[in-house]
Amino acid sequence: MSPETPTATEVEGRHLVLTNLGKVLFPEAGFTKADVIDYYVRIAPVLLPHLAGRPVTFVRCPDGVDAGCFFEKRLPRGAPEWLRAIDVPRSSRSDAPAIHAPAIADLPSLVWAANLAALELHVPLWRVRPPGERGRFDQMVFDLDPGPPATIVECCTVAQVLVDVLAAKGLSNVRPKTSGKKGLQLYVALEPPRAPDWVREEAARIARAVERDHRDLVVAKMRKDLRPGKVFIDWSQNVPAKTTVAAYSLRAMARPSVSTPVTLAEVAACAAGGDPQALRFGTEEVLARVERLGDLFGTG
Repeated sequence: MSPETPTATEVEGRHLVLTNLGKVLFPEAGFTKADVIDYYVRIAPVLLPHLAGRPVTFVRCPDGVDAGCFFEKRLPRGAPEWLRAIDVPRSSRSDAPAIHAPAIADLPSLVWAANLAALELHVPLWRVRPPGERGRFDQMVFDLDPGPPATIVECCTVAQVLVDVLAAKGLSNVRPKTSGKKGLQLYVALEPPRAPDWVREEAARIARAVERDHRDLVVAKMRKDLRPGKVFIDWSQNVPAKTTVAAYSLRAMARPSVSTPVTLAEVAACAAGGDPQALRFGTEEVLARVERLGDLFGTG
């Protein structure tokens, strides 16, 4: 049978037709659509809890990462009838039509998304609240982005500072993960969930305080001309309309890297060791880590 022949399959009682399984989506690694689906099936037990109750934004690369990718927030046409959607308000206007976003709540939904070459899965900091309203934020996020020649090593140094500042404010449930690209992300679990305005304002205050005390290493302003050699603390993701890449999601890079949860001890070791490759993980490495360590990101 040709690798391009559609393949009918059943996943947990749901009928799916998988297409172009032999298509290479990561040319540098020879990583095919079948490999993408296989990874998402194997990582599903720890990935799905981080998607549950959250609308998912796809980064789709139907012809591979070298041929261009695009964001897709709406449930695509042709989605199976059984696939659930989450209605996301488009603005603060009560009369604005909602966006029907996909809810990737189970393995059939995840396989369906992977078959669309949805390589990246992005989610907001809130879960939906019946009847289709945004809930409060159950997470705060700081996206640490290094401006060359800074690397993830400097991000780890800044992360350690942020952890201390957060702890002093009583925000001690901190979970780091790699971005899967060049940076690091710090998430703070919020229990109970907080109002979005409070989260955004508190994140901005914290980022600006760290910038004030570490101007040689940190910038908290959006201006790109300020970033070379420093770590940009992006606190602006803490708004309802924005999303960040989910834990365990692939990234649309030359090779199939993964946004990988790590320990604070690994962050400290990277900062001390100075090796930018220390926190770079591919699919098999991530699967092996989960087998050994479980889900370092908790239940999100």
